[in-house]
Amino acid sequence: MAKLYFYYASMNAGKSTTLLQADFNYRERGMRTMLFTAAVDDRFAAGTITSRIGLVAAATTFDPATDLAALALDRHAKGKLACVLVDEAQFLTEYQVDGLARLADDADIPVLAYGLRTDFQGRLFAGSARLLALADALIEIKSVCACGRKATMNLRVDAEGRPVSEGRQTEIGGNDRYVALCRRHFVAALGGE
Repeated sequence: MAKLYFYYASMNAGKSTTLLQADFNYRERGMRTMLFTAAVDDRFAAGTITSRIGLVAAATTFDPATDLAALALDRHAKGKLACVLVDEAQFLTEYQVDGLARLADDADIPVLAYGLRTDFQGRLFAGSARLLALADALIEIKSVCACGRKATMNLRVDAEGRPVSEGRQTEIGGNDRYVALCRRHFVAALGGE
């Protein structure tokens, strides 16, 4: 029986690298995969999953109106899919996550979703919340705070490196906009300690 997996972590933990490694493993064995990434993520070339260490793969982009499950089933009908992999899964809608769960349950296609658990205010993304509720397996990818503790939070910073505590939930950026911290240093950075 196929499963829905949610691999979650803070920024810069290697989620995209791990996804691309999983994709490589399937393809190396002659198995077909389908990759998705959020259209809103414009840090790199559109329609690609790019890791910070330089790995890149073409992917189908999704936005809130995209029916990922229908696209995967269409591809599966043309040739068996061994796995569906989703990068930036925090940007999925609840409906999209429900569809991915049905893809695993009804079409017996494993779905591996990779994304952030929380935003820069420590709040769950809608896609992440639904994945935490429905996934058969929850796997945390570890990252490290500057103090050496496990980083679980994403601190947004401005151009001068000062903490930002208000704004839109989604603001695309990398190391220039976000710092992965342990909860203690995240709270302290926002003036809570």
